[in-house]
Formats: sequence, structure tokens, C-alpha cells
Amino acid sequence: MFSELIHLIQNRSSEVEQQIRSQQEIEEGRVKELQEKLEQEIRDLERKDAELKQLSDTPDHSQFLHNLPSVSAFSQFKHSSSINIRPLRHFEEVTADVKEVKEEIQEVLKDTWEGTSHLISLPDVLLSQPQPKTRAEFLRYSCGFTLDPDTAHQLLALSDGDRKVLVVNQHRSYPDRPDRFSFYYQVLSRESLTRRCYWEVKMRGMVDVAVAYKSVSRSGDESAFGTFDDSWSLECRENRFELVHDSIQTPISGPHSSRVGVYLDHSAGILSFYSISETMTLLHRVQTTFAEPLHAGLSLYSDGVTAEIIV
Repeated sequence: MFSELIHLIQNRSSEVEQQIRSQQEIEEGRVKELQEKLEQEIRDLERKDAELKQLSDTPDHSQFLHNLPSVSAFSQFKHSSSINIRPLRHFEEVTADVKEVKEEIQEVLKDTWEGTSHLISLPDVLLSQPQPKTRAEFLRYSCGFTLDPDTAHQLLALSDGDRKVLVVNQHRSYPDRPDRFSFYYQVLSRESLTRRCYWEVKMRGMVDVAVAYKSVSRSGDESAFGTFDDSWSLECRENRFELVHDSIQTPISGPHSSRVGVYLDHSAGILSFYSISETMTLLHRVQTTFAEPLHAGLSLYSDGVTAEIIV
């Protein structure tokens, strides 16, 4: 936005400078014309002066009186009386207008800087910003992303505007893509997540709810969410939860539910998982530093298993 503002001011400055140059050329042409007329008047006056001097030296008074009318009939000099030096006062108005705009921009920039400078100079403040506490507060950060068909395994069918996924027993006619998962029944979100974001997953069957960097592997055993340090996966089973990251499994106790909420604060490095029923219960919170934008991920295990992004 600052770059666009600078570009706009530069363009407007160029327009005003062009107008000034055009006006300058007009005024210079006018002055040159006046200068030529003045030089002609000077030559005429010099000739007149020489004629008068020569006439004054005539000793014969009758000859003087005879020649005087022809010298006196010299045309009146009118060019010099038409010269009018006009101060270009309209440029004073331009200067005043530009000064006023400059002061307004400075005032806006001052207010903007006062509101954002502490965020730029003190990024650690983000860690101390209050986190949501109630479901209503979490829902304010609903990001409404969709699942990316170009990453979906061939046995995953997407529906409901690419927000629902189902394991089927027949390969889909998806085109070959380097981003497509080829080993596990997995899919990533189309959108990257770089700010505060909240979503909920409603599931039926064994599902892993994950976040991962886009660089996560797409083939072989190592492509499972949670295998390396490029993804975090909450395994949701019938009677237990387990967080897997960098192949480290962390058992989690908490009320089982068919709905899981995920809260991400990318800047603060916070990733939280919640069990959603009549109440909202924290299952596990990760505090780390995210090196890249994240994508939401889902991993399904067998035919008929479904998962849906509902928030």
C-alpha cells in the first residue's frame, strides 16, 4: 500500500512538472518575442539618435528647418509600453495545495505509525496477546478454507464445495499431479494458513486432523502426517486421541467427540486441538515456531470414512 501511494504521488508529480514545463515554454516564447521587439526598438532609436545628431550639426538653418519634419515624423515606439511582467501567482496556489496535501499525508502516516510501530518493532508482543477462550470467540477466526483436489488421494472423493471428503473403493479420475498423495488417504487445504485461524472437523470413522507445511512428502511411508517435523497430526480414534509430530506420539486424555476444533495462531506459534460437544474441551496445545505457512490436512483410513470441514 505504501508502494502504491508513492507511485501515485510520483505520477502526480510528473503530471504537474509537465504542466510547468509547458507553461515555461509558453512564457519563454512570449519573452523571446518581446526581446526581439525591444531589440528592434533599440535599433530604431539608435538610428533616430544618429539622424538627430547629424541634423543638429547642420550649420545651415534653412536646411535644418527643411529636414526637421522628416525626422520628427518617426513612428511612435509602442512595443515597450506593452511589456507586462506577470508574476505567475497561480503557481503559488499550486504550492499551497501541495503543501496542504503533504501535511494531510504526514498526519495520516503519523497515526498509522503510532498504531503499527509497536507490532513491527516488538514482535514478541504477539505472544502475549489474549487468546480466545469461548467458542464464540474462536468462531470469530473461522477461515472457511476448502480442500484441494490436486492433493487428494485417488480414493478420496470431495463434495459440498470441496469441504467434505469420503473414502471410496474406486479410483477417481483425477489428473496426475506432483502434489497428490499417492500412499495414504490424505488431502490438504487449498489455502495456506498464516494468521489466526479456527476450523472444526466433523468425522465418521478413523480420521487424523492435521496441519502441515506444503513441502510435506506425498508418497511412501514417510508421507503420513506427523512422521517428520513438517506436520502435526491429531489421531482421532473411537476411545482415544494421540498427537504425532516428528514420529513422537503423545497420548491425550479428553472426552471423545465426533467433532474436533483446531485453533492456529501462526505468528504466536500456537496450535490447539479441542473436543467439541456441548462444551469445548482443550485436548492439547503446541507452542513452537512455524517456519512456513501451514495447510490444514485430513487423513482417512478405510472405505466409508468421512470428514467434513463445518466451520
